[in-house]
Amino acid sequence: MRLPSKFRQFLDETGGMALFTGRFFSQEFRPRFEFRELLMQCYIIGYNSLPLVGLTGFITGLVLTMQLRPALVVYGVQSQLPVMVGIAIVREIGPVITALIFAGKIGSSIGAELGSMKVTEQIDAMEVSGTNPFKYLVVTRVVAATLMLPILVVLSDTISLFGAYVGVNIRSVTSFSLFFRQIFASLAFGDVLPAVIKTFLFGFAIGMVGCYRGYNSRNGTRGVGRSANSAVVISSILVFIIDLMVVQVTALLGLN
Repeated sequence: MRLPSKFRQFLDETGGMALFTGRFFSQEFRPRFEFRELLMQCYIIGYNSLPLVGLTGFITGLVLTMQLRPALVVYGVQSQLPVMVGIAIVREIGPVITALIFAGKIGSSIGAELGSMKVTEQIDAMEVSGTNPFKYLVVTRVVAATLMLPILVVLSDTISLFGAYVGVNIRSVTSFSLFFRQIFASLAFGDVLPAVIKTFLFGFAIGMVGCYRGYNSRNGTRGVGRSANSAVVISSILVFIIDLMVVQVTALLGLN
């Protein structure tokens, strides 16, 4: 029985991605270490993403607060608004929204950059010159994405909570210290740890998918566009899958 072409293509892509990931782990801790390129990618991936992530976080916190407040007023529990918003942002909304923004900006950027280098034979030229292109291009970008996304999530959560504070004070008056004291008093270890763990997984998946699609790009400039587009789509899907898996594991461990 012959498998459908789409299913065979899916299996080929899955196998290729698995081999690509195995190659990453086999070369990650081998010299020569490209520290300068890693720092450059941390700056490009992390610092340059901060304005978009910060703006998205502020709007998310503001809108979430303004949407939740009317429902809580109906039931007379509007005093619990900071607690609900804080837990929602720290546990779920902050990491996932930031990861999706990160996938759209960084995943497509890496896919397009490496794809253009592939189709213009710059990667082949690096191999001829004695440079390890996989180590220089892939390892540095994946490590940078894995390290930078958790930092961006922490900053995004902070800005989101400030946006929530602004949203609360649109209809009422709440002191800054009281608002954040309520939030931090309600957060537990089981709220923070899973959120931190999945941000590293999100960053690794986004960086790996972007590098894989770009590094294996073909069919000229059209292939570069497809690589960038597919990197965003696959990364976004993986974000939701990883989030679901982490939620299930933390539930089994009793951290929820």
